[in-house]
Amino acid sequence: MADLTASVPRRDNTTRLLLLPGIIWMLLFLITPIAMIVYVSFWTQTTFNISPDPTLASWKQFFSSDTYVGSLWTTMRIWLIVLATTFLVGYPTALFVGLLVKSKTLATVLLVICVIPFWTSFLIRVLAWRPMLGKEGAINIILLKLGVIQQPIEVLLFTELSVVIGMTQIYCVFMVGPIAFMLARIDRNIIEAARDLGAGFGRIFWKIIFPLSLPGVVVGAIFVSVMVLGEFATSGALSGRKVNLLGNIIVTQVGSLKWAMASVVGVILTVVMGVVIAGFLRIVDLKREL
Repeated sequence: MADLTASVPRRDNTTRLLLLPGIIWMLLFLITPIAMIVYVSFWTQTTFNISPDPTLASWKQFFSSDTYVGSLWTTMRIWLIVLATTFLVGYPTALFVGLLVKSKTLATVLLVICVIPFWTSFLIRVLAWRPMLGKEGAINIILLKLGVIQQPIEVLLFTELSVVIGMTQIYCVFMVGPIAFMLARIDRNIIEAARDLGAGFGRIFWKIIFPLSLPGVVVGAIFVSVMVLGEFATSGALSGRKVNLLGNIIVTQVGSLKWAMASVVGVILTVVMGVVIAGFLRIVDLKREL
């Protein structure tokens, strides 16, 4: 009995030692940087100088500026649109790869094909849309030759639409992967049993397939949300700087050495991401499902 009692403190000590490297890592590279950003956001910023004197001036400037508040709403709007488009494009793709393709080898090959664009530079993938979406780009040329349109469509490039198209193509794979993984785990016997009981595809999808794939949808939505909310390169390259996201504001402020305002935007962006992720995690208990 004494040996069993003595073993409990030893296990506790071992657990603490195993957790210590992770705790130190989180403190140094997550908690400390976030705390520093929050701290700098309250510094006093002048045109050519910044001092650690605490003030709310930068926060007041953000919420009183139509440009900054507008960039916040633009970021949220584009995030929602891209989240919807990546789901609408990604779910059918994942459904085909993860469930309808019975050969695991072929399914793996199809997933690799989805990842092939990531073998090239991110900037190249973004800029490649310019000759596609331009007034004299490939899409307009094809539509003109087919007689679908009489004049080139100018709204395809240097607009919010071009940003949505670029982000959807770039981040769609992050929606496809998790959903395909969850779909591949579904026991086919459950679907066959539902068919034997007379259920059609629509009923099987909404009652069996979609609920079982929901954890993958949530994981994919978190991946897409984090990357879209922090975006700045795609909007800068495809909108001609006409679409300002919070990420673009941060880049501009850092380039102007306005650290306080950049920190304010960074804190707001971090809070938005935290709220979005917390909201998704309330939909599905990922610890239990995965």
